Amino acid sequence: MSKTTLHDLKPKPAPQPEGIHEATGLIKGSFGIGTYRAHGKVFAGLVQADGGVYDLSAHYADTLALFEDWDRALDLLADISAKDAGSDLRFADVECLPPVSRPNMLCAGSNYRQHVAEMMTYNKFNQDKRLPGESDESFFLRNLEEVDRRAREGMPFFWTGLHSSLCGANDEIPLPLVGEHPDWELEFAAVVARTGRYIRPEDAGDLIAGYVMVNDLGTVDEFRRADVRWGHDWISKHQPNFKPAGPFIVPKQFVDRSKVQIRMKLNGEIMQDWPISDMIFEPEQILSYASERIRLMPGDFLLTGSPPGNGAMHNNRWMRPGDVLESEITYLGRQTNKVVAEETQGKPTYGPFITEWAA
Repeated sequence: MSKTTLHDLKPKPAPQPEGIHEATGLIKGSFGIGTYRAHGKVFAGLVQADGGVYDLSAHYADTLALFEDWDRALDLLADISAKDAGSDLRFADVECLPPVSRPNMLCAGSNYRQHVAEMMTYNKFNQDKRLPGESDESFFLRNLEEVDRRAREGMPFFWTGLHSSLCGANDEIPLPLVGEHPDWELEFAAVVARTGRYIRPEDAGDLIAGYVMVNDLGTVDEFRRADVRWGHDWISKHQPNFKPAGPFIVPKQFVDRSKVQIRMKLNGEIMQDWPISDMIFEPEQILSYASERIRLMPGDFLLTGSPPGNGAMHNNRWMRPGDVLESEITYLGRQTNKVVAEETQGKPTYGPFITEWAA
C-alpha cells in the first residue's frame, strides 16, 4: 500500500450547502465578523454574504469587546444584518486583519484519524513500533487501531499558540531563516464565547460563539531536539505570519458541521481536501478537556487539528518563496497567501535544533 493508496480509506466528501456566495464564500442569509482596515481606519466589521461590510465601531471598540458581550452582540448583529441598510464598504476593498487581535490559541494536535495513522506509519519517531519486515499497509492498519482506541479510551491533546504569529487571511507568509521544511495544516477552529470550568462535553456547545479558518503553519523539521529530553518543542509553529486567520468568524448557527470540507491548493494543485467528520475528538470534547486544564476566555481560538495532505504526504513538497496557497473551508470564506523569503538584516545565533548528538 503506497502513500497514495492509503488515501483510499478517506471518508466521503462532505455534501456542500446551497447558496454559497462567490463574493465571500458565505452562504446566503449568514454573516461573518472580523477586523478590517479601510481608508486608514481599523474597525470591527460585519460582512454580509453578498460582500457588504458594516463598520461596528459605534457599538464595539474591537472584536474582543464583541465576544465579551456575545449574547447581546449576537442579537445586535442579527438585527444589523436583517435590516441590510446598504454599505459604502465592500469586502473586496477592505484589508482583512486577524479577526481577533490577541486571542489565546488552543491548538489541538493528532485529531484526524487518517492523518494520525499516516504520521504513525511514516514518521521517524514511531518506527521502533514497526514489526520486523512489516509492510506499510499492515503497520498503517495497526496504527489505525491505536487511533481508534484513543478515541474510545483516551483524551484530546492541545498545545498553546502565540497570537504574535497571527496574520490576515490574505497576508504574505515570510519563510524564516531557521527550518528547512515549512509546511501547511489548514484547520477548522472554534471561537470561544464565554468562560467555564469542568464543563461536560454535552454542555460545551454553549461555549462556542462561531467558527473561523486558520492555517497552522510550521517548520516541521524543528519539533524534536536532542538537547531537551521531554518531547516536542512547539515554538517552530509560532514564527511571524505562521497563523493566517479569517477572513471572518461565522456564528455557529450558520454552520452545519456535517457539510464542512477543508480544501487547500498549492499553486493550483490540491494538497488537502477532507471532511471534518474525520475528527477523533469534536470541538465540544476538546473544550470540555480544556476547561479542566485552563481558564477559557471569550475570543479564544480552538484549532481542531489538521486533516491529511501536508507536505510530507506530497513527496516532501515544502513551501518555498513564490508559492501561492489558496485555502477554503465550507461556510468560512477563503484565504490567499503568497510565500516569500523573510527580509532581515540579522542572522540566527542558534539556528536549527540539534536533533542528534554527534557521535
